[in-house]
Amino acid sequence: MNPLLLQVFRSVVWVYSVITFIPWYFFSGAGNNLERARRIKARSVSGHPAGPYRAVYSQKELVAWLHPGVDTLDKMFEYAAKRFPKRDCLGTREVLSEEDERQPNGKIFKKVRHVILGNYDWLSYEEAYQAAKCFGSGLAALNQKPHCNIAIFCETRAEWIVTAQACFMYNFPLVTLYATLGPVAIAHGLNETEVTHIITSKDLLQSRLKAILCDVPRLQYIIVVDSKPTSWPDIPKGIMVYNMDTVKEMGSRPDNNRRKPETSDIAVIMYTSGSTGIPKGVMISHGNLIAGITGMAERIPNLNETDTYIGYLPLAHVLELSAELVSISHGCRIGYSSPQTLADQSTKIKKGSKGDTSVLKPTLMAAVPEIMDRIYKNVMTKVEEMSKFQRTLFVLAYNYKMEQISKGYSTPLCDRVRAVVLISGKTRVLLSGGAPLSAATQRFMNICMCCPVGQGYGLTETCGAGTISEFWDYSTGRVGAPLVCSEITLKDWEEGGYYSTDKPNPRGEILIGGPNVTMGYYKSKGKIQDDFFVDKNGQRWFCTGDIGEFHPDGCLKIIDRKKDLVKLQAGEYVSLGKVEAVLKNCPLIDNICAYANSDQSYVISFVVPNHKQLMALAEQMQIKDSWEELCNNSQMEEVVLRIITEAAITAKLERFEIPKKIRLSAEPWTPETGLVTDAFKLKRKELKTHYQEDIERMYGGK
Repeated sequence: MNPLLLQVFRSVVWVYSVITFIPWYFFSGAGNNLERARRIKARSVSGHPAGPYRAVYSQKELVAWLHPGVDTLDKMFEYAAKRFPKRDCLGTREVLSEEDERQPNGKIFKKVRHVILGNYDWLSYEEAYQAAKCFGSGLAALNQKPHCNIAIFCETRAEWIVTAQACFMYNFPLVTLYATLGPVAIAHGLNETEVTHIITSKDLLQSRLKAILCDVPRLQYIIVVDSKPTSWPDIPKGIMVYNMDTVKEMGSRPDNNRRKPETSDIAVIMYTSGSTGIPKGVMISHGNLIAGITGMAERIPNLNETDTYIGYLPLAHVLELSAELVSISHGCRIGYSSPQTLADQSTKIKKGSKGDTSVLKPTLMAAVPEIMDRIYKNVMTKVEEMSKFQRTLFVLAYNYKMEQISKGYSTPLCDRVRAVVLISGKTRVLLSGGAPLSAATQRFMNICMCCPVGQGYGLTETCGAGTISEFWDYSTGRVGAPLVCSEITLKDWEEGGYYSTDKPNPRGEILIGGPNVTMGYYKSKGKIQDDFFVDKNGQRWFCTGDIGEFHPDGCLKIIDRKKDLVKLQAGEYVSLGKVEAVLKNCPLIDNICAYANSDQSYVISFVVPNHKQLMALAEQMQIKDSWEELCNNSQMEEVVLRIITEAAITAKLERFEIPKKIRLSAEPWTPETGLVTDAFKLKRKELKTHYQEDIERMYGGK
């Protein structure tokens, strides 16, 4: 842009800011927001730098429930149904038609089916409550007994939450399994929990479940949530298949034999996604979940029945289940979606049709960092494709808004930049969890979504509850203060060199305590149960294995992980997670897994390159290979490694932390490939096995 025009633009923005600042400052309450952002959010109740730290609102006592007497999940749903009987509860978009993708040459591409979707159809709170009650009664009529486990293996949809509420009402512990688990893991979970009944979908029964039915000898009943078909060929003898509607009809007769759960009864046995091997079943009581959602709800300002939440992450993940239970507890409506139909540009949405966010206009949304990283890179790619004038305007607006946000101010004039992100313009809170979110991506979402990102920290073992950053805190790289339901202490870790006496901030392994800490692992003994312990006051604690530091205002920052720490041959410790978090900000990288052997002197990495960036790089180098050939091209590997090294040096990684050799992967890592979990966490063991030959080559073995 012409320097004179640039100066004129900056002058106009400056004049506008000066004229509007004083009235805006007083009417918007910006001063109060700044004060809130800077205040102390948590303190050590012992006065010791190790803690335990509690939120300022729960210094004397941790909070265990939202409403007095509402101490189980069935009571919570009943409370919501009585308070908001006619309000929308669960919404599903009508499928108007489906069609295969047609290529420019006229050929049909069968692997991609586009859908044309209508409006959302809604069940009211009263209708959802009655549907759950009838379904639970019907399951009891099919010989499902209280305190006996029942499994759900299903995509995220309204029927999933109706099933969960039915099981909560009738005290059937619900075993949750990810829809993308492999056959061995599915059979392991079903056999370990000795289930006789499973709820699933037509697609998953056909594609995943049918192949392992003979490996699950105790299974007697399969309930399919889809209404059609009514006959199921090739099902082994001894297994009965019912539709959900049929079971609800069986339960529609009056039933006074419901055995209500106690606070200490198991509500969910949630199988982890298995980032470190065979999935473990985490036993979560009614009281655990009630405490967890109470803590989360306190961090969402003005949460009420006018809010709309969009559900699309796996409900078998504690983040999504907790977020939906928080929504239900406050009378919000939940509209269901999927990653393939979320936005207008999503893969299954036909061009010209509207994605789910455009129709639903959610005010609340949860996302894992992997999804936000993709949005960030996609938008930045679009910005690069703009004309020089448009790109300059975007950068000016972006930088101006970043400066204002860092001061705690909003920018109404620049907020139209949100349209570039292609997400609903009504979103007011975005919850992030499941993995660390990079500072660059968090700031980008703050700016382009025009709403705060509530970055949280928690585990399945703590009901997803631990910390969430406050609405007014626009700092990056931190996960906020402890929730009102939990407290956090730091345990010295000598091997890693982290101590609570460290300056300027205390550091150590994060231990979470409180009523949200779960009951342990199902049918597991020995070492892994040692992660849980009970203190002298009878409170349960969980040792997370993550390393954190507390800042002076009581906010936590995750800085390392014990299991990701590798000692190199020369004695240096390398945090693989730290290396990955830094290098994922490189535009050339879509995903990366750092790897190191303790008997070697350097780090190596497996890299999933960004398709567009790598192809552009190949064009510059005048290499005309196919995608697979590019990823196997040693010359291309050298150039990418040089770019990665430059990014690592810029980010101030230590010399020994920078990968010395890389392997480019033509195949993206998805839950379906088995190389990442449903929350897109790396499965290091599987990745090591998958790239074993490359590891040997990069370390000189071949």
